Amino acid sequence: MWSYILRRCLLMIPTLLGIITLNFIIIQAAPGGPVEQSLAKLQGIESSATSRVDGSSQGEVKVNLSNGTQSQYRGAQGIDPEYIKELERLYGFDKPLHERYWLLLKSYVQFDFGDSFFRDSSVIDLILDKLPVSISLGLWTTILVYLISIPLGIKKAVTHGSAFDVWSSSAVIIGFAIPNFLFALLLIVLFAGGSYFDWFPLRGLTSANFDELSTFGKIKDYFWHLALPVLASVISSFATLTLLTKNTFLDEINKQYVTTARAKGLTENQVLYGHVFRNAMLLVIAGLPAALISIFFTGSLMIEIIFSLDGLGLLGFESVINRDYPVVFGTLYIFTLMGLVIKLISDVTYMMIDPRINFEAQS
Repeated sequence: MWSYILRRCLLMIPTLLGIITLNFIIIQAAPGGPVEQSLAKLQGIESSATSRVDGSSQGEVKVNLSNGTQSQYRGAQGIDPEYIKELERLYGFDKPLHERYWLLLKSYVQFDFGDSFFRDSSVIDLILDKLPVSISLGLWTTILVYLISIPLGIKKAVTHGSAFDVWSSSAVIIGFAIPNFLFALLLIVLFAGGSYFDWFPLRGLTSANFDELSTFGKIKDYFWHLALPVLASVISSFATLTLLTKNTFLDEINKQYVTTARAKGLTENQVLYGHVFRNAMLLVIAGLPAALISIFFTGSLMIEIIFSLDGLGLLGFESVINRDYPVVFGTLYIFTLMGLVIKLISDVTYMMIDPRINFEAQS
């Protein structure tokens, strides 16, 4: 197993390199870079995401500078070229593309992600600052999803074809079909002062007077703020796990060893939880790391925006819009590395739970 883990770790290096290289090329070719945005802000020109969607790129637009020369940056009309050169030095664009790429790789090997272009903070500090929000959403969503999906999936498998199985499947599919942001808006309208009840807060992870509250009051305030965001995330997340649990249990229930166990006089609960449960939960348990990372970093963007939660999803989105390259590449590098490690942990978990699985022999 150790040789398999070593090979997988070595395989992460070209994978990371390929992802970083591809995204470096795409980001560098995209219009509306940091120099262009700074020029736009200097002249009071709109530099939002929608204002840049016009099909042009930095290299396709030539404007006259104050000394009569031309620049590749939109918004450089009448600007002192020395000031533009200073901006290029500030953002690292005074160096050729290949040199910038090499410096990027060299610093990332040392886990030095630099400082944000537009925020007075390092990339690491920004990620650490936003991490509690994403951890709160991801952790409680994952716990609730597993607490709901596994018992529900087992119940559906045991009562397969019954009225409960039919209507619960319908409810699960409807919940899966509704986007989480749409359900979040519905929760706001109903319970956050939209049109009916004003029971839950609409902004932030804690109240303004959080530090003044007692320990119990802080816990209550924390979950009071998390109730609607977590509920919106859970609704669209548990369908896949519920159906996976049901199908794996159905597959195990129909196997010969279950018939043998019943013939020996074991009760249905002894058969179900003493024999079937251990085998059926292999896929579900081994898939926990991947499910956790998915909920943490891919399913929280719209929820964070709607409920004004300043987490990693919102940070990544704003960084792409603002062309804050250090934050974009830093978060991409960390998330990609975490995803690769989590995938390895998932495969190792398979082998630990079921010794019959041997990825090393297969590879």
